[in-house]
Amino acid sequence: MVRTVVAGLDGSHESRAAAEWAAREATLRGLPLKIVHVWEPMPEPLAQAHLLGTETEAHWRERIPREATDGIRLRHPGLAVTMEQIPGRAGEVLPEAAEDADLLVLGSRALSGVGGFLVGSVGHAVVAHTEVPVVLVRAGEQADDEHERDPVGHPSAATRFRSVVAGIDITDSADSADAVLAFAFEEADRRATDLEVVHSWSPPPYSVYAPAADPERRDGTARQQAARLTDVLSPWRRKWPAVEVIAHTRVGSAADHLGAAALRASLVVVGRRIRRHALGTHIGPVTHAVLHHAPVPVAVVAHD
Repeated sequence: MVRTVVAGLDGSHESRAAAEWAAREATLRGLPLKIVHVWEPMPEPLAQAHLLGTETEAHWRERIPREATDGIRLRHPGLAVTMEQIPGRAGEVLPEAAEDADLLVLGSRALSGVGGFLVGSVGHAVVAHTEVPVVLVRAGEQADDEHERDPVGHPSAATRFRSVVAGIDITDSADSADAVLAFAFEEADRRATDLEVVHSWSPPPYSVYAPAADPERRDGTARQQAARLTDVLSPWRRKWPAVEVIAHTRVGSAADHLGAAALRASLVVVGRRIRRHALGTHIGPVTHAVLHHAPVPVAVVAHD
């Protein structure tokens, strides 16, 4: 099976931005790009309506993905690009289309108002049912957004990549962090940039009853958390010696700390636990919050 990067396309501005990001990522990986256009067959009464006839349906089903694919080929002449059209619901089709891919890339509108919520619900459904890494890209995302400003402060795609940020949880088991770290280290290495690892923790419930929250005990717990994070990262530092790692342990909301770190990042990497059942689109509260609020592309890596 040929390894690929898959991008979902529906003609929206956010899906076009996602396809462009996927083209850049496929180039970094040295892999071909496959664009998947999912369309829902129009009910017969609508297809026969005056304003929603066969010409309009053909425009969305054929012209938009063809033009988008041709544009990517022009802008990325060294990249092998294919396009496939599949009828059905995106939330069901895209996870199947990406089963053998290295990565699935989707567009995501900023969630404000009913329209954003409806678009977001499709993305959440795909993330919750796809076991390969999924990257969500905002509308308007540009290549130079991933890079630091040039010496005079102008956006530029020729400067160094901004950091990759990874959010991990080592409170219960370090094993759950391995998939996230593996993906994040590889992405940082491809971009020749540093990796910022954020682990957030909360004081034990009984600490609220200690006098003045017992600062000494809290400091001791903070040192233990930092030491544990160092241990978790040690084998990854040895495996990827060229990647500079900046490790943070923070007390409080993981979503808030990751949101702050995302402001200086090119990519944020978070995890979700695989739930092998048909019902629900649960992706975890932290990942859910990051997807809603991070201003940069977010990679969601599934793990057991």
